Amino acid sequence: MALTRIGLDLAKNVFEVHGVDERDKTVLRKTLRRDQVGIFFANIPPCLVAMEACSGAHYWAREIADLGHATRLISPQFVKPYVKTNKSDPNDAGAICEAASRPSMRFVTIKTGEQLSIQATHRVRTRLVENRTALVNQIHGILAEFGIVVARNLASLRRRLPEILASEKFDLDPLLRSLMHDLHKELLVSDDRVRVYDRQVRQLCRNSEVCQRLLRIEGIGPVTATALVAAAGNASSFRNGRQFAAWLGLVPRHHSSGGKTRLLGISKRGDRYLRTLLIHGARSALGRIRHKKDPRSRLLQKLCERRPYNVAAVALANKNARIVWALLRHGEDYDQSRTVSAVA
Repeated sequence: MALTRIGLDLAKNVFEVHGVDERDKTVLRKTLRRDQVGIFFANIPPCLVAMEACSGAHYWAREIADLGHATRLISPQFVKPYVKTNKSDPNDAGAICEAASRPSMRFVTIKTGEQLSIQATHRVRTRLVENRTALVNQIHGILAEFGIVVARNLASLRRRLPEILASEKFDLDPLLRSLMHDLHKELLVSDDRVRVYDRQVRQLCRNSEVCQRLLRIEGIGPVTATALVAAAGNASSFRNGRQFAAWLGLVPRHHSSGGKTRLLGISKRGDRYLRTLLIHGARSALGRIRHKKDPRSRLLQKLCERRPYNVAAVALANKNARIVWALLRHGEDYDQSRTVSAVA
């Protein structure tokens, strides 16, 4: 049995193995318990081991690579077409094995433990921000039922809510007043928890030389910089900046038929969180160029005159993504003068 390629279907406790030889003939089908996986791969000759990029995949890819094997991660959407029969774990392992053999297959870059830790920090922070937003919306809704309208921004609510609770001019019965006191305390706790993670993100950014270089790009702050570095690493899996922007869903979709190509809106594929950060950062950057006179700002001002504001923001986000790729891939410092002609 000369194994050359293995498809490994991951799970919590039961793993399926599908192996082929150099002629793509199936020579191994095996079910492993979780505690048997390391022992199995430690006792077979080095080969290519492919897995779906799912929960725990990066951990197993690193563990199996340490045993001398070449590991590859494949997005589940690229594995699905190779499932020939009904859905089952053994069939999935076979589909993974076959998908890994395709010359044009796109593989997912294996992340380090540090990258995964930074991504976990961002996920927790995002959940806390979303919970706080839901709480703020609930407070607005309850106050509106009693004719109290507060400007729809967090700063106004922080300022007005204690005033409303302390004032006697608002007709709030004791039950509602007690409820609003509890919600106010919950909001303060939520603010404190978000601040903790904001400080962590800023500290991660200060400790990373790569993040510090990304901060020089207009529209990229500590949150965006750390998220990009955690997701893309050194961007070596992308051939060019356009491919990186496409991975983020910032390039137009197109519909071609009969020799005619029609460009549509952006594809919105890939990581929505990163795309959102880049677009929001671009909006912030566009809001600060009004009175600037440097060449890049003047070009962006002309872009805003020619195109709707949101279109200009997405265009700047696309450009920033390409600049990020260049800085990550080549280890360069950001030079604004080199980007002026490209923005034009």
